[in-house]
Amino acid sequence: MGSLNIKKGDLVQVITGKDKGVQGKVIAVLVEADKVLVEGVNRIKKHTKVGQTTRGAKTGGIVTQEAPIHVSNVQLVDPSDNRPTRVGFRREVVTKTRPDGTSYETSRSVRVSKRTGKDI
Repeated sequence: MGSLNIKKGDLVQVITGKDKGVQGKVIAVLVEADKVLVEGVNRIKKHTKVGQTTRGAKTGGIVTQEAPIHVSNVQLVDPSDNRPTRVGFRREVVTKTRPDGTSYETSRSVRVSKRTGKDI
């Protein structure tokens, strides 16, 4: 199981399934299951048991919420033109400073759009 190219807060588009073509924001990433929760996508009705809160208000009934969707069924949206794109990575050299004032060079990974070549 590898790392996922999609993070919480990313704008993604569903590329297959009943919600094909819908864009939404990623609410959560379930790395162990290779699934993501996307706002407004794969909505289900969940029946919850009626109970009482500490103040005496009734809770329960039928609740509509998002269900997880497999990460292979969504594609990251390129912010420059709002079209889905594959994701690549590029290493970038950065200079960091230690608490004692000395500096050193290290590299970090940057996500890149495969279609446009721009940073995401």
